[in-house]
Amino acid sequence: MSTTKPKKVNVLIYAGPGSTLSSVKHATHSLRTLLGSHYAVLTITSDQLHHEPWTSSCALLVFPGGADLGYCRTLNGDGNRRIKQYVQLGGKYLGLCAGGYYGSARCEFEVGSAVKGMEVVGTRELGFFPGICRGLAFGGFVYHSEAGARAAELEVQRSNFGTAVLERFRAYYNGGGVFVDAEKYWDQGVEVLAGYADEIDVKSGESRAAVVYCKVGEGAAVLTGPHPEFSSTNLNPLEPSRHDDYAAVVTALRDDEGKRVDFMKACLSKLGLQISQGTDAVPTLSRLHISSSQPAQVTELLHVWHEQGILCKREDGRETIEGENDLFVLHQAGRWDMDGMNDALTNTSSAQAPTDRFPTDSLPDYNALPKTLVAHEDDLPDIKETPHFNHRAFFAHLAHYNKRHASPAYTFGHTLMYGETVTSTSTLLEKNHSWLAHLPDGFTATATTQVAGRGRGTNVWVSPPGSLMFSTVLRHSFALSATAPVVFVQYLIALAIVAAIKKYDSEEGSSGYARIPVRLKWPNDIYALDPGVPAPADGEPASPDRYVKIGGILVNSSYAGGDYTLICGIGLNVSNPSPTTSLNTLLAKQIPGLEPFRLEPLLAAILSEFENLYTRFRRTGWDSHFQQLYYSSWLHSGQTVTLEAEGGVKARIEGISTDLGLLVAREVGTGRRWELRSDCNSFDFFKGLVRTKV
Repeated sequence: MSTTKPKKVNVLIYAGPGSTLSSVKHATHSLRTLLGSHYAVLTITSDQLHHEPWTSSCALLVFPGGADLGYCRTLNGDGNRRIKQYVQLGGKYLGLCAGGYYGSARCEFEVGSAVKGMEVVGTRELGFFPGICRGLAFGGFVYHSEAGARAAELEVQRSNFGTAVLERFRAYYNGGGVFVDAEKYWDQGVEVLAGYADEIDVKSGESRAAVVYCKVGEGAAVLTGPHPEFSSTNLNPLEPSRHDDYAAVVTALRDDEGKRVDFMKACLSKLGLQISQGTDAVPTLSRLHISSSQPAQVTELLHVWHEQGILCKREDGRETIEGENDLFVLHQAGRWDMDGMNDALTNTSSAQAPTDRFPTDSLPDYNALPKTLVAHEDDLPDIKETPHFNHRAFFAHLAHYNKRHASPAYTFGHTLMYGETVTSTSTLLEKNHSWLAHLPDGFTATATTQVAGRGRGTNVWVSPPGSLMFSTVLRHSFALSATAPVVFVQYLIALAIVAAIKKYDSEEGSSGYARIPVRLKWPNDIYALDPGVPAPADGEPASPDRYVKIGGILVNSSYAGGDYTLICGIGLNVSNPSPTTSLNTLLAKQIPGLEPFRLEPLLAAILSEFENLYTRFRRTGWDSHFQQLYYSSWLHSGQTVTLEAEGGVKARIEGISTDLGLLVAREVGTGRRWELRSDCNSFDFFKGLVRTKV
């Protein structure tokens, strides 16, 4: 049996003590733009860096600007040993400004400064660059200020790149260092990628190295003094600062924006990262369309909102829903409301207001932007209004799939909210409690692109194209807790996804789609066979290390009035081959000749299967039928894991408990029974590790 190493799919940006919000935002924006088609660009906290199994899936670890003493205080010792081992074993590190200091063997910052708190001198544990990073390269730096900002001209060492790159460009600089005598460390794997073109204020060596590449064991690091990740589109020339002419700095950077992007691409390519083909601007939010298989239901829904005081008329005649997190402005289908567009622009902060000098592709506060809600009371949205989602096809397939089941009434998906680009389908529902309280069961929100998609913990990302993303409202009575515990809803969703895939064009799953190798990773992830490995033979047990993640489930709940209100969020990679694989990639590899999956019928199939399973669950609870159905699809039967909290004892997985859905394992040798729960991202089945017991 062949095995494969886990794919490196995450770009992790440190967002713990020492980092600044501005630097994290700039790094996130830049790396999502340049890498977002192939990697999940996420932030990581100091606690996660210390304790979670991030190293196996991390393609690049990024330390942004800030103050590296904060990094030291938090990570010296075990944290740095983990980072260093990750890089030495083949990982990649990008240190930007303070992250560059932190990745050097020694930091010398403002030596002899008379300003209290400015002098920072000492050794650093990572030591990717074996020498000194010294600063300030250019004076005038003040913490949390643009006073020392400048457009620093960099001279690129083209010979150290494998492809043709530019010779010079200007990059944002504010407080960075120079890598002293970097040219003398060539025999230790150091290459100068760019040097400061102008004279600098500290002794530096011949090359005045501003950006260096360091070979570290099997891995590598790129360290910078300036900020080549800062896009000029995210710098407001009108921002108040103590700088003499900050607008001139931004203008100069804007003139070299294309060169900056090319240099960042070259650096990331040198680290072995796969670059996205385009460098699209950060997407803007689109209209939200509410429709129903029976358009009169939209009118009834609006009537309920009016009666409950949720939908209110403003003095200018427009109707709005003021949620706790979002403001929704109601439009009638077919009308074009220019006033609403103006509001959407002027309600952003002044730093985000679009002008000729400050374009709209900067970093907006998406939560602050009003959302346009278009109510379709007479007909479904035309395909020209929503070119990436065909509403007629969706509702037709929903009716088709619902005919397979015996339930007399169906609600899941019958009222739909779609947006081409939204913040997060889950956030739009969950964070607006008063509105959520008056949404019907089965109300489903879906989108083509999410700019703030939600995962476990604080994970947020811009979703890749080709993903099916949706969230469904479900109310589960507390009275069912004893017979049908709410914890099993996440398992029902997982079963519905597998069933919908395998029955995509056949009621009993007898067609070719039934042979698609998709499995469940406990507790709430969807995995598929890596297309690069052979398909398992008939009867051969699933081997977890041959599978990669293609989807996840996140269920958020609240309790009020005797009901649990659940927001069931699902993300499934249907057609994008990155960052791991997709259903259609797998389909073309394993079962050529079948039509690729389309989003509308697959969404309809999942909702129909979910409602059918949930209807039965309410009646029978999590019985032996569901238990065996789940085991037939999961990856873990008989798998041996290590119980870290119990001194590293070995245990063999037996199943899940029927009362709380906990993982049941039997200790090897003693036969002792354990019931375990997932500890979010520190739970890593594929590393054979379970950290937390109950």
